Parts: sequence; structure tokens; C-alpha cells
Amino acid sequence: MGAVALYRRFRPDSFEKVIGQDHITTTLINQVKSGNIAHAYLFTGSRGTGKTTCAKIFSKAINCQSPVNGSPCGKCEICKALADESNMDILEIDAASNNGVDEIREIRDKVKFPPVSAKYKVYIIDEVHMLSINAFNALLKTLEEPPKHAVFILATTEVRKLPATILSRCLRFDFRLVSNVLLENLLKNIFEEVKIDCDSDSLKVIANAGEGSVRDTLSIADSVIAYGNNKVTYDIVLNVLGISDRDTIIKLADSMISGDIGGVLDEIHSAFSSGKNLISLSKDLTTHFRDLMVIKNCKQSENILSLPKDLFEKLSMQSQNVSAKKLLAFMEKLSSIEGDLKYALNPRVLLEITCLECASLDENGSKKN
Repeated sequence: MGAVALYRRFRPDSFEKVIGQDHITTTLINQVKSGNIAHAYLFTGSRGTGKTTCAKIFSKAINCQSPVNGSPCGKCEICKALADESNMDILEIDAASNNGVDEIREIRDKVKFPPVSAKYKVYIIDEVHMLSINAFNALLKTLEEPPKHAVFILATTEVRKLPATILSRCLRFDFRLVSNVLLENLLKNIFEEVKIDCDSDSLKVIANAGEGSVRDTLSIADSVIAYGNNKVTYDIVLNVLGISDRDTIIKLADSMISGDIGGVLDEIHSAFSSGKNLISLSKDLTTHFRDLMVIKNCKQSENILSLPKDLFEKLSMQSQNVSAKKLLAFMEKLSSIEGDLKYALNPRVLLEITCLECASLDENGSKKN
């Protein structure tokens, strides 16, 4: 497999390989085909959803001599020239480490010079929200009167930190979190290509842990592969992520639902003794009760949750023993301590108190007399 991280090795080089952002790639493809290119773009959204990747593809596509369905061909002289890291027609700037006014003034001074070999000179400014106020003011001057050959692509995870004057001068694209189904399919194809066996349950856990980020999902996959020495199993995935297996969660949930105080303490002790991360345990427990709520209230719950069949049947059985009001109360109590667990002097005691409080609730979610 080599030493190259999966997210770098499998980074898309065409729009058709970008997943979960069809609403954006379709628009960019149409702009490449029509030649109607704006002078400033804003790519915003959560980390690892494809902002920088799309910026790179678009930068090459608008300069490509023979685009293929709106994506760079990768074969023409321009594409070959832009693939060279020393090329100065596509410039990537990390605003986190180059956030001063001097760096932006340098761009403003150089932007007037035409590209060396391409049609457009493209400036990709990553984490643009990190720029200082003076730097934003300098950038604004450039965006107000850019030369025809200049295109700016601003990328950020914190769009609310950008001045309105900058926002109003950019064509904005909001990147969405990628669905678990798409992440599972991506993982499946990658594992097949690198010749690593992986069962569907492991794929679901890795995709779910990625929380909508392609980069995070592939980074987790890298860790799992390294830990398992090129072998991926459900138990290995759980160990790498430090999360509890679902049977442990089901047993703990059963004790909370039935009001079994001893059972609650036993299951938390068992999880703690086996080295499970208590913050993850709390989060997994919250997710479990949310899944029970979905099963109780949604007709398409099996499709929504996308769980293994035997696990879905276990949760369906458990959901029949608890009211929706009680589940809601469980979720509220567990969610309220997520932040506190990180800084608690004794997170185990905090989790035990919360779970015991849940165990003392009646079917209306109220404390028993």
C-alpha cells in the first residue's frame, strides 16, 4: 500500500469522483463547459467534505485545453504543466499560517501579472477565515477590481467569520456532510482496490465514525488497517475507535430501561475495566437511544438506520419495552453531560450518576416517587 495516506492516494482528480456534492459539481461543470467563469468563489462547509479537492479540480478544468465532461483531461500540455508543483499559475495559500496583511498585499502586487502557461491564474486561499482584519481589507481591494485572468477560490469551515463585504463578492457553494451510504460504498471500493477484506458491519462502523467527512473516514480506515496489519474486522475497528460493542450498549440500555441499578453499575464497570473510552460510551449510548426512538416512530426505520439485520431485530425488541417519553429523557440527560465528561475529574462517576438518574425515571420520563 505504500506510505501514502488513503485520503491522499484516492483524492479525486475529476468531478465525477467527488461524492456527496452533486449540487456543487454540476454547477462547476456547467461553468467550465460554458466558459462563464466568475472571478471569486467561496467554498464553505465541514472539514473533509471536498472543498480543497473541488478547488484544485476546478482550477485545472478552467485552464484545460480539452476538458472531459467539465473535468481536466490530465493529458494536454496545460494539465501536465499545472501538475508540476513548481507551477505558479495555481497558487495554494494556507491562511492559517499566512494571515497577515503583507502576504495579501504580495498577492495583490503579483496578481496583475498574467499566467505563465495557463489561461487563468488561480489563487486558492484555504481557511480564509483566519485572515486578519487588515488582510481582509487588502483582499477586498483585489476582489473589487481583479484582472480578467485572475480567479480566487476561498475555502473555509467558518463562514460566519468572514466579513459581509467579502461574502457579497463571491459565488458561494455550501458543501454538505457526506451520507454514510456513500462513505460505505467509497470504503468498499477502496478496500477492494488495495485488496483488503472487510465485512459490511465494519464498513458501517468506520463510515459512521467519520461523521460525514471523507477525509476523517479514510484516516480512520488507515488506522484500522495499520492496527490490524492489513486485516480489517469488526473487533479491530471497535478497538481502534475505543468504542463499546453493541452488545455492551444493549445490556446497559436494558438495565437503564428496567431500572436495574446493580446492572447499570456492573455494565459501566465492565466497560471501564476493558479500557473503553467513557466519553465514547456515553455518546454511543445516546446514539443507541436515538436509534430506539427512530424504530418506535419511523416506518422506514430499517432504511434510515442501515443496521445489520440481527442487530436491528434486537433493537426492535428492546424498543417495545420503553416509551418514547422515557427515551427522550434518556437522550436529554446523556447529551447534557457530553461536554462535562471531557473535563470531569472523575468521568466514570459522572456517567454513573447520569445513567442511574435515567434508571430512576418512570415511563413519562419523570422521576419515580
